[in-house]
Amino acid sequence: MDRARPLTLLLAGALAAGGLLALTPAAARAADTELARNGGFEAGLDGWTCTAGSGAVVPSPVHGGTKALQATPAGSDNAQCSQTVTVKPNSTYTLSGWVRGSYVYLGASGTGTTDVSTWTASAPDWQKLSTTFTTGASTASVTIHTHGWYGTPAYQADDLSLYGPGGDPAQTPATPTGLTAGSPTSTSVPLTWSAVPGATSYKVYRGGTLAATVTGTSYTATGLAPSTSYGFQVSAANSAGESAKSAAVSATTTSGGGGGGGGLPAHALVGYLHASFANGSGYTRMADVPDSWDVIDLAFGEPTSVTSGDIRFTLCPATECPNVESPADFKAAIKAKQAAGKKVLISIGGQNGQVQLATTAARDTFVSSVSKIIDEYGLDGLDIDFEGHSLSLQTGDTDFRNPTTPVVVNLIQAVKTLKAKYGPGFVLTMAPETFFVQLGYQYYGSGPWGGQDPRAGAYLPVIHALRDDLTLLHVQDYNSGSIMGLDNQYHSMGGADFHIAMTDMLLTGFPVAGNADRFFPALRPEQVAIGLPASTQAGNGHTTPTEVNKALDCLTKKQNCGTYTTHGTWPALRGLMTWSINWDRYNQGEFSRNFDAYTWN
Repeated sequence: MDRARPLTLLLAGALAAGGLLALTPAAARAADTELARNGGFEAGLDGWTCTAGSGAVVPSPVHGGTKALQATPAGSDNAQCSQTVTVKPNSTYTLSGWVRGSYVYLGASGTGTTDVSTWTASAPDWQKLSTTFTTGASTASVTIHTHGWYGTPAYQADDLSLYGPGGDPAQTPATPTGLTAGSPTSTSVPLTWSAVPGATSYKVYRGGTLAATVTGTSYTATGLAPSTSYGFQVSAANSAGESAKSAAVSATTTSGGGGGGGGLPAHALVGYLHASFANGSGYTRMADVPDSWDVIDLAFGEPTSVTSGDIRFTLCPATECPNVESPADFKAAIKAKQAAGKKVLISIGGQNGQVQLATTAARDTFVSSVSKIIDEYGLDGLDIDFEGHSLSLQTGDTDFRNPTTPVVVNLIQAVKTLKAKYGPGFVLTMAPETFFVQLGYQYYGSGPWGGQDPRAGAYLPVIHALRDDLTLLHVQDYNSGSIMGLDNQYHSMGGADFHIAMTDMLLTGFPVAGNADRFFPALRPEQVAIGLPASTQAGNGHTTPTEVNKALDCLTKKQNCGTYTTHGTWPALRGLMTWSINWDRYNQGEFSRNFDAYTWN
């Protein structure tokens, strides 16, 4: 995406507005006063709102006092932090502040005349920015802001000032009306309400306790228990204070359908079995799969063509796998595993099995062909391992809650049909790559301007629509680039930090593409496992047993967390997934032995 041209236009606009970069503040008058609230950020972010959670207060570097603002652009968000200030009409104001970083902006909007902006292309140390503006004949408030630029590192700002005649005191906003609860899931309730004039934020209460503060008129309550009634209220706030709470609304979460444990143990080990092919790890017969494995995913069911929806599965040919068992022995071994409490699933896709259900005909063929495999081998369910170009969002498909792309919509419908056919005991798991899930925190589809990779975050609508049917999500924390976590820092695979940050995103939820109004709700901890390669030969991002245990300690006990701070502690985290059972046997069972030895409580 070309981000240079908008920057040039901003510069040209600033110069056309009268050389704002070189303006000298007008002389202060006797009635002038400091109007910016908490401009030195000594009181944290009090008075300031930063887009997409991009802002934080840091003790260093600072220009004055003991604290400063640090904000980090991410994806389509430029890390704008703003404050609305009461002013007088037909009056002149001086806006100034100190900044550090590349492409840092300071400006004011809603002036009623010409909105202003000044910026610096590079400030390796503190640099002062200053501009002036005159309000319009009916202007009672302006919004001052600072922001960075797309794709640049974090910037700092401190000692921001708006100097000029004080306006009439702001009035506490009215109580919000129209609070409505949408359709609940088993763990979340979406809420909307009517906008209140003069409000700069809204406070959402659950059971009388403050649950969140948002700037828009919608919020999704997450992390709720199934089959439970909840009451919600909302208030409006600005610099003058907070309104009374609205009338309460109640909503009851759904039962959760078959999205529970699927008969799994409290902490499960999931592994892929190379059943249809051989590679350097060697072929493992079903009967020889060690008892450590609670879920065995048969790799892979693949389509006859990318768009056919016709999925086929056959055992590895004897020419490729000399020790392959007969189909009858394979089926008998599956029954023996099931009798021992194990689950055996057909995994669809994989690296080479691209599946695009672009038509309803392909959708229906998918259902019938997958059903045939499940019935023939007596399997417990389905694992969706769509990779590569299987899922891609069409331009304009921007809301994961209401997808319109056929390959996404048809997949959701196909899986729901299979779930309905086989009933509550049907085990449904998914193994997406980080690119299709956690990257959605920064980017979703082709983006608001187009030009982004349309696959970014493309699994999110599938996970969300099927969350009440989902037994287990085990994102592949390997073969991945660096991914930004909820701390707005990039994390790289191979150590505990990556697994902690990526899993925390699933268990906390996150705004998709930085849009707080499109929040991906948290999954339940028993629905989540961590995906890792079993050995250095199995995939990039191998994690040593010591680092695996650190990740589990942090997520389930709040111990050995390193520098990343999680948003909760989840002792019910389901377990681990690995690629693969074959590679673990090749590596003398290091991965499974470590799992078996780990102390969860």
